[in-house]
Amino acid sequence: MSISFFLCYAYYMKTVGAILSSFIDEGFVKKAKGYSNLFDSWEDISAKNGIAAAAAHSRIIELDKGILLIETDHPGWKQILQTKQSKLLNDFHIRFPDMDISGISFILGRSKPSSEILTKEIQIPEQPVVVKKISDKTDETLADDLDAIKNDELREILLRLGQTIAERENLDELRK
Repeated sequence: MSISFFLCYAYYMKTVGAILSSFIDEGFVKKAKGYSNLFDSWEDISAKNGIAAAAAHSRIIELDKGILLIETDHPGWKQILQTKQSKLLNDFHIRFPDMDISGISFILGRSKPSSEILTKEIQIPEQPVVVKKISDKTDETLADDLDAIKNDELREILLRLGQTIAERENLDELRK
């Protein structure tokens, strides 16, 4: 390869670098790092305030117009965080003075943080599910087991359930 190729290549790369740096200035990069640090700081700040476990059940989702929006996965965690709101806000002021954080708002999310969401498709079988008998006990030994239950209401409910299941099994046998 010739020297002119390398010179052209170096010039071209320098031009691309100049174009990219005109789009991404140093202030933008500094601001982006600041936001990244803000989002990453949640675990440390919650631990500093004695609520380290809250970090696993909440996350910073936005900073908009000076309001830090924190999402929780349960109302209990939201209440716990609200009790520490002024201390948390103070720590954010100290750690991120340039961000002009003026308040914290807590919201209840519908699900766990997105990093923990797993989806699973539920498949419904086309054929009815066949339930097999799990026990070899006879009806007499099952009745003895029912007699061992002290709660009369529960024993009656279980007895009726057993009778209903037996009737359905008999109907299924007759239909075959």
